[in-house]
Amino acid sequence: MAKRVKFEIEGMKELERTIRKLGKLPQKCVTPAAKKGARIALKAARANAPWETGELSNGIVLKGERARKKGKKVYQVTLDPAKNDIFVKTTKDGKRYYYPASMEYGFITRDGGYSPGFHYLRDALMDNKTAIERTVVDELAKQIDKLK
Repeated sequence: MAKRVKFEIEGMKELERTIRKLGKLPQKCVTPAAKKGARIALKAARANAPWETGELSNGIVLKGERARKKGKKVYQVTLDPAKNDIFVKTTKDGKRYYYPASMEYGFITRDGGYSPGFHYLRDALMDNKTAIERTVVDELAKQIDKLK
């Protein structure tokens, strides 16, 4: 007959306490961690933005979502609505277009051809995904350690 073996993991109770605290993580821990990660994407988006006018890279900003849930913070790398007067362009025949969107997604040229987009916003996130995740986790760990 097999003997029962009893295992005890050192630090398990402390780990359980930490996990319970994570479920009730205060907003003051989450916000700086999310913002630090979003800044990486912001810098990359500004660096990747087309430089034809120069205004496009200056118009990329971070916008924080107003969360209803405690322990959640979302930042959006987006275009500054205050600069819409600069971003909305008109063609010679009077058609209006949004310059940042045409640079991101591409556009149809006058002769019917297609000019592909630069994807500066998408690439800012995709190229830096691991760096953003690592930064958010590291900052969150620092904030949790401050609470202890």
